[in-house]
Amino acid sequence: MDPKDIKKEYTNGEVTVVWQSGKCIHSGNCVRNNPEVFQPREKPWIKIEGSSTEKIIDTVKKCPSGALSYYQNK
Repeated sequence: MDPKDIKKEYTNGEVTVVWQSGKCIHSGNCVRNNPEVFQPREKPWIKIEGSSTEKIIDTVKKCPSGALSYYQNK
């Protein structure tokens, strides 16, 4: 698998965060805004249970490249 084409999803039951490696510019906005969830030195690097759904959504909306997106689970 090409590391530039990795797409992963992380869910807490309320929201699912989608990460697309090929779009990531490593701005660090996610880590600075929500370090409880976004931990790039860990595996998996997104610990979605670390924060509230609202804070996760707010953080994802600040991603400048669109590498992070989300959808609400029904």
